[in-house]
Amino acid sequence: MLVIKIHTKYALEAKAVQIMIGIFHVFMWYFLLILYMGQIRGVFGTYEPITYKAGCSLWGVIFIITGVSIIRAVRHQTQGVITFAFIMNIFCIIVAVIASILTAIELSSFNSVSYRNYGQAKLGREVSRILLISYPLEFSIALTYSIFGCIDLNHHDEDTLTAVTEEAESTF
Repeated sequence: MLVIKIHTKYALEAKAVQIMIGIFHVFMWYFLLILYMGQIRGVFGTYEPITYKAGCSLWGVIFIITGVSIIRAVRHQTQGVITFAFIMNIFCIIVAVIASILTAIELSSFNSVSYRNYGQAKLGREVSRILLISYPLEFSIALTYSIFGCIDLNHHDEDTLTAVTEEAESTF
């Protein structure tokens, strides 16, 4: 019971952080979209990193949905809502790990681009570095809520089991 009270007490701050990280990632995707669409075809081509092609910054929508599912799980503590929040947190962990790996691959390899697009490529790589910092934060928040989700699901199962056994004992 103590774990659930702590979970509910600090839930607002972490939910807000998770939603803000998601919104930040979506805005960064829009910024990168404008940045890379403005490139001029040069001698060496344009800079299109793997994270831009995969839309890793747009995956921030998953972070937003996960934050909203946690809000709903805290307000309406039913087994179905808590299970959905738990599944979304697991999915969020997977997305954060994949995005971190793709960003690390992008930052480790840099093909030369034409002089005209060098500034855009350099700015895009700086945005990727900033996003790489936020992925571990998102991973840790989602991992924490996954652990609390397991505890909540276990607590709800015990309550259901206790209610069923008490009902069965009362009939005898």
